[in-house]
Amino acid sequence: MTGEHSVTLDPDKCKGCTTCLRYCPTEAIRVRKGRAHIISERCVDCGECIRVCPHGAKKALSDSMSSLERFAVRVAIPAPSLYGQFDERFSVDQILSALLELGFTDVFEVAKAAELVSDASRTWMETRTSLADGPCISSACPAVVKLIQVRFPSLLDRLLPVLSPMEVAARIVKTKLYPNRNEVGVFFISPCAAKVSAARTALGTGGSLVDGVLGMKDLYVPLRTAMPGAPSRKLRHSGSRGMAWAHIDGESDAMGSSRAISVSGIADVMGVLEALENGKLKSVSFIEALACPSGCVGGPLTVENPYMAKARIRARERAMDELPEASRQLPDCTDVCMERSGKIPPRPALRLHPDMLQAMIMMEESEIVAESLPGLDCGSCGAPSCRALAEDVAKGDACITDCIFKLRENVRHLAEQLLDMELRQPPGLDKGNV
Repeated sequence: MTGEHSVTLDPDKCKGCTTCLRYCPTEAIRVRKGRAHIISERCVDCGECIRVCPHGAKKALSDSMSSLERFAVRVAIPAPSLYGQFDERFSVDQILSALLELGFTDVFEVAKAAELVSDASRTWMETRTSLADGPCISSACPAVVKLIQVRFPSLLDRLLPVLSPMEVAARIVKTKLYPNRNEVGVFFISPCAAKVSAARTALGTGGSLVDGVLGMKDLYVPLRTAMPGAPSRKLRHSGSRGMAWAHIDGESDAMGSSRAISVSGIADVMGVLEALENGKLKSVSFIEALACPSGCVGGPLTVENPYMAKARIRARERAMDELPEASRQLPDCTDVCMERSGKIPPRPALRLHPDMLQAMIMMEESEIVAESLPGLDCGSCGAPSCRALAEDVAKGDACITDCIFKLRENVRHLAEQLLDMELRQPPGLDKGNV
């Protein structure tokens, strides 16, 4: 796979219906010539367009099983949300054992890494001497991190400086389970498109140790087929705290934060971030923000209904609380670095032009165009809003008559001019010449 983004468009399936325009949080989609187009620098890989497209024209690209052949040792690191895809009659050890039947040589749970990340996050939060500046924001959801880069760059310093459980799991595999071995490949089993692209870009980490990302929906049928006959091995590392990261509130509960709030769904996340940017929420210490509805169990690469998947995860958590002992013990990981090695920069995706003077001229032009538009934000022009169309006109990517109301107004004006010319023509003049 190449490129920064996982979300892509199948032009053969796109009908130009504009449904995706209304749901994209960063206005990264335009419909031109009857087909949708994704503006790469604005896309945050939240997968909302995949979820709402009625024609299945949006999809997330991930690695295939053939990519495992590049490595002698192939380690699967499944997201906790994988356990919610199967009913409780299949234990966690059975699900992990089935992964070995598909060609993996070993398994390490991201749920266990999530427990370690929870402890590291709590320790970092305890070192803060004051909460006067407002809450920290979880950095576990890469779609939210990208959203902050694009729409809320002033909040970047509030992101928790701790690596995601996916990256921590990959580090543990390569430094603790298989140290000094170059032929080890780590493959994340992902519920969403954002984590696919996060493994490629690795913001603030200096490079990801994840060698490939497989979509959960692509492995669902092979896993479901392999589980009944797979010999059950003792493979589980995690407990209920790590598994809870699969759904909303899981990270906050695992950290034990008493003044935390949890929000899921990209629209609600934007509402909370806007409130925070406006100086509100100062009584809150931590914000757990997840782009997908109900959390990772609602990711666009999952199969099961998110509410059913959440119920299954909850049932597994209760079972683990009764039998807290893990099937498999983990080597000492106290020396594994879990903090980001660098800052996450803003993405100037919403600017009109790199040159400030030219950008100001274009902004003034877009304001003039916007005032002439009806302000209905109907999407018929192929832009998500009238203001977005005005910006596109200023940049030369669209014309004002893409708005059907302006087009109708121009046609009416032209018809009136032609009629006036016909009425004014001298008697006996050939109308064909007019």
